[in-house]
Amino acid sequence: MIILATISIFFLLLLLAYAILLDRYRKYFGSIGEYLPTQQSEINVSVIIPARNESDRIGPCLQALHRQSNAPFEILVIDDHSTDGTADLALQQHAGLISMKDQPAATNTAFKKMALATGIKYAKGDMILTTDADCIAPPDWTNIMAAKLQETNAVMVAGPVRMIPGKSFLSKFQSIDFAILQGITAASVHAGFHDMSSGANLGYLKRAFEEVGGFDGIDDIATGDDILLMQKFSEKFPGRISYAFSPKAIMDTEPEPTWQRFIRQRIRWASKARRYRDKKIFYILILVYLMNVSLLALMLICWLSPWHFAICLAAIGAKTIVEWGFVHDVLKFFGLTKLLAIFPLAQPFHVVYTVLSGTFGQAGAVEWKGRKVK
Repeated sequence: MIILATISIFFLLLLLAYAILLDRYRKYFGSIGEYLPTQQSEINVSVIIPARNESDRIGPCLQALHRQSNAPFEILVIDDHSTDGTADLALQQHAGLISMKDQPAATNTAFKKMALATGIKYAKGDMILTTDADCIAPPDWTNIMAAKLQETNAVMVAGPVRMIPGKSFLSKFQSIDFAILQGITAASVHAGFHDMSSGANLGYLKRAFEEVGGFDGIDDIATGDDILLMQKFSEKFPGRISYAFSPKAIMDTEPEPTWQRFIRQRIRWASKARRYRDKKIFYILILVYLMNVSLLALMLICWLSPWHFAICLAAIGAKTIVEWGFVHDVLKFFGLTKLLAIFPLAQPFHVVYTVLSGTFGQAGAVEWKGRKVK
């Protein structure tokens, strides 16, 4: 009972701090007005898509980009040593193609960053928009992102990304979880609270990328082509990062098909946490991690007695109540409110994966596209 009481008190203290944090996020998120461009952007845009073995998905991605209301200046697919038909499909879809096989090998770790840097080097547009080969852009995406950057005198603009849920519980779980991360992204970037972004929907001026030295200094780690790059922009250009808060700017992507691939993805994402220079986000991650560790501990001992089980159930319920308001607002923006019905059921899975990814993300090598990298 002493162990139960100790863990419970520790969890409650952390939950209180977490509730205060989420209340701040919810206020920031609620203060964002929907962005509507006042006119068509006049910035020349180059869309950069790093791709490795994406023959199943690169076609729809490029077709969506060709349907843009404000056509991008160019679309460049950077073929990262694909062994399938990715390159041929890119050419068939009238995209520019750069093969990394023709480029000097400059890294054995940051392959995606090297592909992006190569694309940016050859890009002719003034603004770079990055996305992934498995993403589908809405028709007004390029115009909204470029107009937001132009109208706010920003050097970088982040945009929303949505995981489209399928029929399985796993896909719906990922959709909820990713939407929460995206809600935090929108709130924190809008308020200037801390840096957060996704390379699946990110834009910046090419000259600004060059001024911060590109990926120099962060090219010794596989991940971080988004958040770690945003850190560099924040330091060089304080106050000049904006967020394109518009349903018409939501980039759609697919969830991972298996639990194993999902966990590997989140471990890879968590691996960049040790490189965050912003102490606020570092302490936030520690808070969330420790709270979930304490809740996992309660889950592991819940079988000892009905009292243990009741305490564990109450703790899960308390976490759900604390998160409910913010999650509701975020899912509403992304058009995913139907998923609220399974949100309470997803809590134990969220606790386990958060602890696993937070622990193993700092443990060493991660896997991406068949490569084991740091």
